[in-house]
Amino acid sequence: MSDFAYLSIVIPVFDEEENVCPLAKEIVSALSGICDYEIIFVNDSSIDNTDQALSNLKKEMPQLRVIHHLQRSGQSAGLRTGILAANGRIIVTLDGDGQNDPADIPILLKKYEECRDSNHLMVTGHRVTRKDSRAKRYASKIANAVRSRLLRDDNPDTGCALKLFERDLFLKLPYFDHIHRFLPALAKREDCRIVVVPVNHRHRARGVSKYANFERLIAGVIDLLGVMWLIRRYPKNLDSKE
Repeated sequence: MSDFAYLSIVIPVFDEEENVCPLAKEIVSALSGICDYEIIFVNDSSIDNTDQALSNLKKEMPQLRVIHHLQRSGQSAGLRTGILAANGRIIVTLDGDGQNDPADIPILLKKYEECRDSNHLMVTGHRVTRKDSRAKRYASKIANAVRSRLLRDDNPDTGCALKLFERDLFLKLPYFDHIHRFLPALAKREDCRIVVVPVNHRHRARGVSKYANFERLIAGVIDLLGVMWLIRRYPKNLDSKE
């Protein structure tokens, strides 16, 4: 049994009625005997039957919590809602489409235990073998290269949703839409150590992707400039004592 007192798994979802049940059961299987945990699904005002699927699942899974956005707010808002509501000191995030493998969560936990010290630590997944379309892989490769060069965030795959970090660390970060794409860079701004581990990536078995490459590119450029500004304007040498 891990010495983690309690773990919160946060998963924003939009129109993933076919994926939430198998994903939740995979998480239960992956964490059996490892630590106590809660699974928080944040339903971002889905228009399919995701809410009903989660309601049915909750009846048989006591560690499951479900939070519903009353209007579409996006992935970053879903993460924030789930993390604010979380009871665990340690947060694990992953996508709700089933492409992240819950079997990798214990690997992130082990790496955290090996590397943690008195400072903040974030463990992030690196999808070494991507299972997306060629166009999506190409767009992601360019975006990662540009972002890494400009932000120096020590992360080759910031788009991988599978991450582990302290709840307190997230609450220190400036919140804005699309923050989920820049968590390592903003964590480094707080003197957080970033550790990258290779993780599995799977084909989407059910449902369809909710993102268009062009839309992500335009939003990404604007957000990148904003994050660069945030990092440059962060005051240093704030050590203090009482």
